[in-house]
Amino acid sequence: MDNRAEVSAFLKSRRDKITPEQAGLPVYGNRRVSGLRRSEVALLAGVSVEYYTRLERGNLSGASDSVLDSLAQALRLDDTERTHLYDLARAANATPARARRRPARPTVRPSVQRIVEGLPELPAFVQNNRFDVLVANPLARALYSEMYADTACQANTARFVFLSPAARRLYIDWEHVAEAGVGALRVEAGKNPYDRELSNLIGELSTRSDTFRVMWGAHDVHVYQSGRKRFRHPVVGDLDLEYERMELPGDTGLAIAVYSAPPGTAAEDGLKLLASWSATAEVAQAAEADAEN
Repeated sequence: MDNRAEVSAFLKSRRDKITPEQAGLPVYGNRRVSGLRRSEVALLAGVSVEYYTRLERGNLSGASDSVLDSLAQALRLDDTERTHLYDLARAANATPARARRRPARPTVRPSVQRIVEGLPELPAFVQNNRFDVLVANPLARALYSEMYADTACQANTARFVFLSPAARRLYIDWEHVAEAGVGALRVEAGKNPYDRELSNLIGELSTRSDTFRVMWGAHDVHVYQSGRKRFRHPVVGDLDLEYERMELPGDTGLAIAVYSAPPGTAAEDGLKLLASWSATAEVAQAAEADAEN
């Protein structure tokens, strides 16, 4: 197993997106391709056509940082795409045995769990690089109540987005959320080509969702850091929330995601109502459990 097919498809997809006019190249006669030719990328990157052809066929082994930088500049890669290219090159230069040596599956430290649970007014949760929700506070579970209600999702937001009809109701901007999720999975696959569980998840989504399969074929990449998501919650209605996603140092692949609302907004009132509903639901569940015992 290697990442040559991934490298090849990524480079070609970026080349196809750039016109000669955007690259500052003259256009002569009729062109069979809308994007750049291999020879034009080679010219812009300052390498031979033969060498660029080798790269686009998926062979990044031995490519120097200067070559990767020149290639990124020629293909007009943004910061996320440039990092993805370096991840692909790093994976190509790792031996299979070395690439497969991964630390034990990370677990959420008790101190991190206390931080998440210590934010009662903000939905907060911890995810791994496959978007499994490992720990969530009550308000986050209330926000994603429909995901938790669908046991087939296995508390995985990627499965929820593509396999649960409820996701299209919950996310007002579902298509944007879906594209970002696919791009984030693409980044993780570039970093960890030998992660069997990640590969299995991608394979499952590709098999069960035509939409995922089409988006995956675009080879776009995305990194979650901060942003805005709009929800249409079945209990409290519309919530326009801001989020921050913070990687946990020393915990490979783990990150904390926290949602919040600006003070004085309808979304802030909505979160308070959601917290009240969550507390009531938890009391009812506890009473039901006591009655069963």
